[in-house]
Amino acid sequence: MNAVFEIFNGSNNQFYFRLKASNSEKILASEGYTTKENCRNGIASVKANAPSDYNYDRRKSVNGQHYFNLKSAHNGQVIGTSEMYVSSQGRDNGIESVKRNAPLATVKDLTTSAVFS
Repeated sequence: MNAVFEIFNGSNNQFYFRLKASNSEKILASEGYTTKENCRNGIASVKANAPSDYNYDRRKSVNGQHYFNLKSAHNGQVIGTSEMYVSSQGRDNGIESVKRNAPLATVKDLTTSAVFS
């Protein structure tokens, strides 16, 4: 199985995406979008921005866990946020996974059961 972006509806009627690695582990998630088109544009932005290390903002939460934000090189907006990691090494492995997986990931629209490249 290859990496996949899944588009889904939240309980607030907004559209979200999550990037899952080939092992089905969630490695990146979006904030809510009011339209599916905007959600798809967010995925395109992740695909375009994922390869560059410069676009990753490595963070540490108040409880000491590590995570990262992927930002757009165009406007600096956060386009995806990782899960929490116990260590900075785990976070860095997550970044490497997004770099490898996002550009070639397919898109599965869970709101219609369609799969796109």
